[in-house]
Amino acid sequence: VQLQASGGGLVQAGGSLRLSCAASGNILNINAMAWHRQAPGKQRELVATIISGGSTIYADSVKGRFTISRDNALAVSLQMDSLKPEDTAVYYCHAAARTLNSNRLADYWGLGTQVTVSS
Repeated sequence: VQLQASGGGLVQAGGSLRLSCAASGNILNINAMAWHRQAPGKQRELVATIISGGSTIYADSVKGRFTISRDNALAVSLQMDSLKPEDTAVYYCHAAARTLNSNRLADYWGLGTQVTVSS
C-alpha cells in the first residue's frame, strides 16, 4: 500500500491549505485514514482521523479549524483554515488497511508533506 500526500506549502497566519492523500496498491479495504504531524523537536501527534463509518476525531489544538474528509474509498483530505505558526510541521498521511494478500489490519504511512505557517 502506498500513500501519496500533496498540498503542503508556505502560507501566512490566518490562511488556508488543503492536504490530500491518495492510497494505491493491493488494497482490500481501508478501515480508517488520518493525518498526523511532527514539528521539529517534537513527537509525532495525531491531527485528525476519520473511520469508515464517517466518524471523526480531532486534536484539541485543531478543532474548529481543520476538517478531515474522505474523498472516496482510497483518498482523504484535510482542509486547514485559520492556520497558526504552531501548525508548522511535516504532515503525514496514515491508513489502517487490509490488503488482498492478507486480511490482517496494518498501518501504512506516507512520506509526509511540509506545512509552514509564517507569522
